[in-house]
Amino acid sequence: MPRSYLKTDEARDAAEMKYLLASKIRRRKEEIHNYILEKRAEIHKRIRYRRHLFLNYRSTRTIPSPDEEDLQNHVPILADPDWWERVVMTEFGPEDWLDKFHVTRDIFLLLSAKLKPQLEQVYIERSGQTITLERCIAMALMRLSTSTEYCFLSELFGVPIPAVCQCVREVCEAIILLLKPLYMQLPADHELEEHAEQFHTLWGFPHCIGVIDSLHIPVKSPSTDTQDCWNPRGWHSVVLQGVVNAQGTFWDVCSGFTGSMDDMTILQSSELWTMAEQGGFCCQPPKELMGQPLGFLLLGDVGYSLQTWLLKCYPPLSNLTLQQQTFNVRLNHGLKVIENAFQHLKARWQCLHNRNDSNVDLVSKMAVACCILHNICNVHNSPFKEEWVEALSQNECPQPTDVPTVYIDDPNAEAVRSLLCSYFEQQQQSKILDLSPTSSPVLPVPEPPQVDSAGTA
Repeated sequence: MPRSYLKTDEARDAAEMKYLLASKIRRRKEEIHNYILEKRAEIHKRIRYRRHLFLNYRSTRTIPSPDEEDLQNHVPILADPDWWERVVMTEFGPEDWLDKFHVTRDIFLLLSAKLKPQLEQVYIERSGQTITLERCIAMALMRLSTSTEYCFLSELFGVPIPAVCQCVREVCEAIILLLKPLYMQLPADHELEEHAEQFHTLWGFPHCIGVIDSLHIPVKSPSTDTQDCWNPRGWHSVVLQGVVNAQGTFWDVCSGFTGSMDDMTILQSSELWTMAEQGGFCCQPPKELMGQPLGFLLLGDVGYSLQTWLLKCYPPLSNLTLQQQTFNVRLNHGLKVIENAFQHLKARWQCLHNRNDSNVDLVSKMAVACCILHNICNVHNSPFKEEWVEALSQNECPQPTDVPTVYIDDPNAEAVRSLLCSYFEQQQQSKILDLSPTSSPVLPVPEPPQVDSAGTA
C-alpha cells in the first residue's frame, strides 16, 4: 500500500480521536457545570428555609433557644451581688481579669460604654429582676472566653439560668450590631492599597489584601439537620469563614454554615464572592506588577478554586518548575497569618474550641462576636497569655484536613499566577546580583514577621 494512503489513514484516525476526546471533555464540563448549578440551588434552598425558620423562631421567642429549654427547670437563685460587686469590681487585679474574662478591665469598661445604648439594663421577665449592664456583659465574656457552663455562671453571679442564657445572646447580638461597624469593615477603595502594602512588607506577597480560610466550631448533635452538620472528621460543627489582613485582624467573616459544606461552597454563598465577582478588588486606575495591570488578591488553600482574585498553590506534582515551587513556598508563607489568627481566636475565646452546647443559631452569633472582640483586643493591645494556646493541645475535635476542590478554575487565573511566578524569580535574581561575593546565600522566602502576644504582626 502506498505510503501516502497510510499517512491519510493516520491523519483521519488522529482527527477522529481528537474529535472523540473533545466531545468527552465537553460532556464532562457540562456535567460538572450542571452539578455545580444543582448544588448551588440546593444550598440557596437550604438558606431560604433556615432563614424562614429563624424568622419564625425570632417572632415567637421570649426565652432562650430551644436547645436551652431544659435549663429552665433549674431552681431560681436569689441574686447575690457579693462576688461581682465586692470581689470583681473592687479587688480584681490585672491578672485576675485576664484569668476570668481573657480581657483587661479597660477592655471591659470600653465594652460597657459602647454597648450601653443597646443594653443599658436587661430585664428578664421570668425572673422578675433587673440585671445591670456590667454583670450581663461579664457573664457573656466568661461564657465566650472560658466556655463556662450556664449552671456555673448562674451560681457565680446569682442569676437564674434562663437569664444567663438570654444575657449571652443579647450581648453577642449587641456586639454584632454596634461594634462590627467600628472594628470590622470591608476595606474602602483607598484602604485596599494600604492593605496590600502592609502585606507585601510583612509577608512578602505583592497585591495581596488578605487571606481566607474556614474554621470548624464543635457543637453538640443538633436535633435537626444532623447529617448536614457532620464534617469530614466525623464530628458535628458549624463553620466560620474569615478573611484577615496582614496583621491578623479580621475584615470579613460569615458564619452559620453546616460542617458538611466545603470551603468553596461557603465562599460562593457569601457576600464576599458577590463583591469580588463584581470587581470589588479592582482599583481605578489599576495598579501594575511588572508592567501588567493586576487587581488586588486574596490567598487561599487547596479547598478553593483558582480565580483571578483568589490564588492557591500549584498541585504538589513532581514536575513543578523552580518558579512554581518558589511560588508555592511564598504563598504557603502568607497563609500563616490566618493560621496564627485562628489559633489566637480559639485560644482567647475558647467557646470556639470546646464543644459548644448552645444551639446552632447562637453558636454562629458567638463566633462572629468573638471575631469582633479579637479585633478589639488587637487594636487596644490587650495582653495575650501563652497558656491559653496550651489549652488548644487538648483537642478532641481536630480541624478537618483541606481537600482539593472539585470546582473548575477560572481559565484567566493562571496568567495571574504565572505573573507572580515571574515576579518572584525576578526579585530573587535581583537580590543575587545585589549581594557581594562574601554575602550569605539568598533565602527563597523572607523570614516571617515577629508576632506579639496579642497575635498582631
